[in-house]
Amino acid sequence: MPWCVYCHNVNLLSSTGDKHDEIDFEFLGNETGQPYIIHTNIFIQGVGNREEQFYPWFDPSADFHNYTIHWNPSLVAVFINYGNYGVPFPNQQAMRAYSSIWNAINWATRGGLVKMDWNSAPFIAYYLYMQLRACPFIDWNMSHSRWLQNIF
Repeated sequence: MPWCVYCHNVNLLSSTGDKHDEIDFEFLGNETGQPYIIHTNIFIQGVGNREEQFYPWFDPSADFHNYTIHWNPSLVAVFINYGNYGVPFPNQQAMRAYSSIWNAINWATRGGLVKMDWNSAPFIAYYLYMQLRACPFIDWNMSHSRWLQNIF
């Protein structure tokens, strides 16, 4: 019986509209005793197809963890507990931060084999010391800005 069948979509950065840009970092639903899967994707102008899935080397539900995304025009670097994992990513529009829990049963839970157990509701995500830091977008020639550095 699954205890946690949901997709915790930490849709960290997103613009709006059909041609939106978006960075996804999602914990896919699992069955009790089975490892979690982290699903990532990057949308540019509404096109994703950059999906990656991996098993984390730790249990993300066992404790709070530090997830950081450093994003600028030349790269996206994801840090988990201060470790660096990155994907090059140019961007041309402003984005917003979102976080949600949603039922992604058709694709996120072993191809829809594991059904949502609504008796396990409510589904809760906890955030501790969530901090978003950003700068206003003016133009791509802001080379003096510390946000545009390739060094962390």
